[in-house]
Amino acid sequence: MKRSSFIAVIGAPNAGKSTLVNALVGAKVSIFTQKVQTTRARIRGIAIEGETQLVFTDTPGIFSPRRRLDRAMVAAAWEGIEGADAVLHVVDAAAQLAGPSKSTADTEAIIEELKKRGRKAALVLNKIDKVARPNLLKLIAGMAVQGVYEETFLISAETGDGVADLKTHLVARAPEGAWMYPDDQLSDISDRLMAAEVTREKVFKRLHQELPYESTVETTSWSRTKKGELKIEQTIYVSREGHRPIVLGKGGGTLKAIGEAARKELTGLFGEPVHLFLTVSVREGWTEEPARYREMGLDIVD
Repeated sequence: MKRSSFIAVIGAPNAGKSTLVNALVGAKVSIFTQKVQTTRARIRGIAIEGETQLVFTDTPGIFSPRRRLDRAMVAAAWEGIEGADAVLHVVDAAAQLAGPSKSTADTEAIIEELKKRGRKAALVLNKIDKVARPNLLKLIAGMAVQGVYEETFLISAETGDGVADLKTHLVARAPEGAWMYPDDQLSDISDRLMAAEVTREKVFKRLHQELPYESTVETTSWSRTKKGELKIEQTIYVSREGHRPIVLGKGGGTLKAIGEAARKELTGLFGEPVHLFLTVSVREGWTEEPARYREMGLDIVD
């Protein structure tokens, strides 16, 4: 008997949601960096275990929004739980134990919103490899009294510890139903968007805090060379002229390094040689453009 389950993965920025979804799917379907709020779109990762198909929605991190893009991302995250068969609330255990911070405030806000919506979730305490066990037990007890968690799982998405047990649990509780996606599909986002996401990840990883959050990558051309090899052209958009030299680097060295890293990953991802061409362009106010929101699967929230 086939089973199918939609599972929303929510949490504060940098809690490890994307790393967990990639681990559960067994392939990279969502970007992850040390820079918070890197997941912007609702990305579905698909895993199959026997007769069961698990569809994970990796939502943007939930935080206190200030800008329009922030508000759209948070709205998308909460929309992700609508109609979901299960909700996983991923919490950075180390950050939660470190004391009051932006991360703990965001986690508390999520708990309150779950209460308000009357929605139960499974608590997934991540990064347990960085926490002493006595402190971990204290954290579990403290969060259990919130009354919104049906189960608690201890994992390290990075090392894989505990991920198999979580997946087994999700398979066991999946309702009967036809599969929603073909058995060879790992994600519901297009190859063009996935390629842009890969490059955007390399931009963030290469530049860290040098480049402001307001940058994006767009796949502008997807074609074949005369030899039939894949040719991808992309534009990295920044919001100010002063940001452009940061991405280019001295003599174009930074852009070249970003391109090499992205091309290597895309070659593995698509299973064929990839010719990647990157340009950098200034687009002031791109975060206000409806087309950019549609591309990321977001709705404009005023």
